[in-house]
Amino acid sequence: MSSPFTIGITGGSGSGKTFFINSLASRFSDREICLISQDHYYHPRETQKEDDRGIKNFDLPESIDFKQFQHDIQVLKRGEVLRKQEYVFNNPNVVPKILEFKPAPVIIIEGLFVQYFPEIERELDFKIFIEAKDYLKLSRRIRRDNEERGYDLDDVLYRYQNHVMPVYESLIEPLKHRADIVIPNNNQFNKALDLLTLAIKAKLKGF
Repeated sequence: MSSPFTIGITGGSGSGKTFFINSLASRFSDREICLISQDHYYHPRETQKEDDRGIKNFDLPESIDFKQFQHDIQVLKRGEVLRKQEYVFNNPNVVPKILEFKPAPVIIIEGLFVQYFPEIERELDFKIFIEAKDYLKLSRRIRRDNEERGYDLDDVLYRYQNHVMPVYESLIEPLKHRADIVIPNNNQFNKALDLLTLAIKAKLKGF
């Protein structure tokens, strides 16, 4: 059996990574594609670093258990089923689920730091960077953090200015040149989605 083809997708917070990936995954069955996200590999909330105001900063590289992330990627690449509890950021409105990831010929690995950690980047066969204008990223972040994590507007704006953007500008955006393709997501990404779909279908024929 051929080794799975791994695609890493990264970009700034609010760039539309999740929407792009879900749109892509909807075009394939779970026997063809497995999607695994960095979002389920945060260290426990109580261990997260705090800023000068005592606010937990989830946007630092050290907030991620990248060793476990790498281990689980390798589990999937070996053709084994992976089970992991959902990470819900202590949102009281969400009951964590046990997620099951099934091995597939194509593995999509998504997250803010998938290119930042060399151990994760080495697992990738193809790297995609999704970018968007700052005001769009902010509006998407506001909506996501309110709906999924229960943060109010002031909290979201503070985190974006003091946590999100400094890390993106210093650690994430400089890695864009190492991506194989860069996809702008300001209006729509249908053409990029169509092209990537065709490329994956061609890869699947080899398995």
